[in-house]
Amino acid sequence: MVDPRIAHIELDEATIIWRNADIEQERRIAIFDLIEENSFKPLRAFAAGHEGPYRLRLSVDDGRLALMIADEQSRELDAVVLGLGRFRRPIRDYFAICESYYQAIRRATAQEIETIDMARRGVHNDAATILLERLEGKIETDFATARRLFTLICVLHIKG
Repeated sequence: MVDPRIAHIELDEATIIWRNADIEQERRIAIFDLIEENSFKPLRAFAAGHEGPYRLRLSVDDGRLALMIADEQSRELDAVVLGLGRFRRPIRDYFAICESYYQAIRRATAQEIETIDMARRGVHNDAATILLERLEGKIETDFATARRLFTLICVLHIKG
């Protein structure tokens, strides 16, 4: 049965140096939403007859994002490695706007929170578009999946 989606996702815990309660909540939501609904088709694995669902492990090493793709029995199918240079600014901008958002939730007006949230969504959307471009020819996915994956990429970059 063809089922091109992520059924399980794991972050390399050794990569995550520090996270606070807000970031942990973002991580939990992104993983939950990703597992509930996603579109993920690693082209080499799919062409070789592995039609999903997939297990995905994300890690960052030496400025590169590694997407380790396995089948449901945890047999490795493919590894996609992306340079993170184009993501440095969006990640930095996303952290800055998220920090403003978390502070605003605690003491700003509804209008101020909405304005910051719109900016946060804009940064997130731009980064998802970059991720879609970088995955082109390697993994077919949709915009919503790319947005959630970008959130998880950010979690891997938290330095404390």
